[in-house]
Amino acid sequence: MTQTKAGIRIEDLHLSFGDTKVLEGIDMVIEPGEFFAFLGPSGSGKSTLLRAIAGFGPTPRGRILIGDRDIANLPPWRRNVGMVFQSYALWPHMSVRRNVAFGLEERRLPAREIGPKVERALEIVGLLHLADRMPAQLSGGQQQRVALARTIAIEPQVLLLDEPLSNLDAALRVQMRRELLALQRKLGLTTIFVTHDQEEANTTSDRMAVLDKGVIQQIGTPQHLYDQPANAFVAGFLGTANILKGALQGAEFVTAGGQHLPVAAMVKGANCIVLRPQNIHISMSDGTIAGRVAHREFLGSQIRYLVDTADGKIIVDTLHSSGRPPYDEGAPVSLAIDSQNAPLLVA
Repeated sequence: MTQTKAGIRIEDLHLSFGDTKVLEGIDMVIEPGEFFAFLGPSGSGKSTLLRAIAGFGPTPRGRILIGDRDIANLPPWRRNVGMVFQSYALWPHMSVRRNVAFGLEERRLPAREIGPKVERALEIVGLLHLADRMPAQLSGGQQQRVALARTIAIEPQVLLLDEPLSNLDAALRVQMRRELLALQRKLGLTTIFVTHDQEEANTTSDRMAVLDKGVIQQIGTPQHLYDQPANAFVAGFLGTANILKGALQGAEFVTAGGQHLPVAAMVKGANCIVLRPQNIHISMSDGTIAGRVAHREFLGSQIRYLVDTADGKIIVDTLHSSGRPPYDEGAPVSLAIDSQNAPLLVA
């Protein structure tokens, strides 16, 4: 089974449902063979953008190029993309083999070609031994693999995944996202994965686009977006963050609560500072931000504190040590910022 690697370029894409704008000015380039994620909260436009690439829904304004071909106005069956839906959309009255063959039969391929393609696709996802079972006889993870096999059997240039793990339990989700990534690497398919789960995006994607209200907020690798968020929304959506309002005064950021915090770099228009919980030290008296423990959670390897301060509640994560007693709720504490991880300024 061979697929042609193809990149995707989206230029000035706009899409509305009636008078409601859903996507505005989308511009991005996805490299051939890249595993790319669309990440954002419900209603951010991520699934709408994926469906626009697939050809489902209203025709957008702008260009969508796969390779050098503009597909924005083509019907879905002429785009050479494969899509795996959240519900898997398997035919319950058809065997696994027939489900995988369905797309090939719709394309009017000769029967002598369909059989080998189906077997190869099922072999890739490890389900050839279950080819004659019905979908109801399969687990959720196996059904997802059938949906993947059906998609890769048609040998698409681009694989689109619309929250395909959301129907699985937590443990199986972790296993299946690893299998998804391994399969994508094996096939070399340009893949777009839509999710609202930052952990899924972080552990699978080469790069991701964070969307909010139909607008791309930032594009980059998971680590880059976490370490250098473009704004307060990205900082708060990617991982836990304390976002304090205030203003720059010289080389310091003065919070609304009157704390003077040094910063590593100036950011024009910055009115917020981002403190990651793991970069804050908590003690009885060695810090610069006074507070009181409002709540404590034991998370196994970590203890999470919610500390009341003049700037509101600040989250602090500390490593759990069996020989060190935790701070009690109500205890006065002092917070210090890790000097090796200077606070981030964002607008």
